[in-house]
Amino acid sequence: MPCNSPRNLDMSALRSFVTVAELGGVTRAAERLNLTQSAVSMQLKRLETAFDQPLMQRHGRGVCLTSEGEQLLGYGRRMVKLNDETWNRMMHEAFERRVSFGVPEDIVRPYVTGMLRDFVGAFPRARINMVSSISHLLLKQFEEGSIEVMLTTEPVATGAGECLYRAPLKWYVGRDSEIFRQRPLPLAAKPDCIFLPVARAALEGAGITWETPYQANHWRDLVAFVSAGLAVETNMPYMAKIKDWHEVPAEGGLPSLPDFGVFLYVREDASPLALQLAGIIRDVNFDPAAIAPRG
Repeated sequence: MPCNSPRNLDMSALRSFVTVAELGGVTRAAERLNLTQSAVSMQLKRLETAFDQPLMQRHGRGVCLTSEGEQLLGYGRRMVKLNDETWNRMMHEAFERRVSFGVPEDIVRPYVTGMLRDFVGAFPRARINMVSSISHLLLKQFEEGSIEVMLTTEPVATGAGECLYRAPLKWYVGRDSEIFRQRPLPLAAKPDCIFLPVARAALEGAGITWETPYQANHWRDLVAFVSAGLAVETNMPYMAKIKDWHEVPAEGGLPSLPDFGVFLYVREDASPLALQLAGIIRDVNFDPAAIAPRG
């Protein structure tokens, strides 16, 4: 006689399946879930054994879903979401606390909205204290213990955190502006910006005179100077997605700039909730091609 007793799905295995499907590979899923790759692979195998059918197939360095896997993914997402909502709202006090999150001003605009949306969506009882400042001040607060999770922009040669993205700095100017041909070259300056000394040194090495007629105390003011076509500014490649900004062309005559990185720092005594925020940050794609243009 057939067995009609109810069967229970393994939620841990189901979570691993959904995460692998969404991130496209076991390695990134293991990092997100704080598991080893072998543990994730074993969970996927356990699910396939339970259903007696393949759910995923290797595709290059990643994976792709079978038709059965596509069918399970829809159910799996709903079940994991419902499980998390129930857990977060009913009992887990660790997910009710406040998390301190430090982030440079120039990263806030293109990235932080999505980070916060994902984090609060997963942990609706969490509270966030966000500190937006320049990297060297954030590093000081991190060392003092007032920030649990932090992003910085630093030279790749000196950054001590987990490097999430690296690229050479770029020169930016307002759209349709050719102010980069003017000499002395007008720079939009925020005196404590980590990029400004690098830009000055590169210009002096290339024999290009410069001046700083436009001083900004806040990042948004610096953006206004550049967008108005009044000055040139240096920053990471993702700034090209700001409306009214574009990269100075190679024939513009400005020198190349060194590599900087986006670094993630997490305190050793960070709370479970802070570790979850760090996991969400690791999944952010800092490639400028992945960012929609912003105003």
